[in-house]
Formats: sequence, structure tokens, C-alpha cells
Amino acid sequence: MTYVVTDACIRCKYMDCVEVCPVDCFYEGENMLVINPNECIDCGVCEPECPAEAILPDTEGGLEQWMELNATYSASWPNITRKRDAPADADEHKGVDGKFDRYFSAEPGQGD
Repeated sequence: MTYVVTDACIRCKYMDCVEVCPVDCFYEGENMLVINPNECIDCGVCEPECPAEAILPDTEGGLEQWMELNATYSASWPNITRKRDAPADADEHKGVDGKFDRYFSAEPGQGD
């Protein structure tokens, strides 16, 4: 089992999860984070840290798209191990539906 970042992270990118991850398995895109499923040790400490509730265990149904997206982009986006400030408009995007189609960017973030 592993944890998966979903579209609830898009345009929020709070990064509280990054700071608590003991194996540094988060990778940063321009406007969201992903988890490398091969590095995640299923400890679960990241899930309750996410203010956007964007991190879910892969055992929940309907996450196939997000499992694939996390695996794909964690292979090309830079690793992030230190929390930075969330985007200034993060709270405005928290809880908004349909963020993937409207806002997803495949561009990498800056990483560490």
C-alpha cells in the first residue's frame, strides 16, 4: 500500500506533508505535489497533515487516475523535502471541484 496525492492539492500545495515524511517521497510540480509509490513506506503521517485533505491511501476506491499520475510525475518532477509557504491564493482553491481539468500543470516545481 501507498498514499496518493489527489486533485485537492492542485493550486493549494500547502506542503505540511513534506515536512513530516520520513522517507522524502514527495515530488513537486508547478501547482501540486505527488508521492512516489515506490518510495512511500505507508506510514501514514502525511495524510492528517494535509489541510486540503488531498492525501488518501491507495486502498480507497476510484484512485486509479491519481495512482498513475503520482507514479508518472514523481519520476520527472524534483524531490521536495522542506516545507515552503503555500501559494497566496491557496485557501481560495481549497475544496474546489474539477481542479484537474481547470488548473493541472505538468510543469515541474522548483524542488529543494
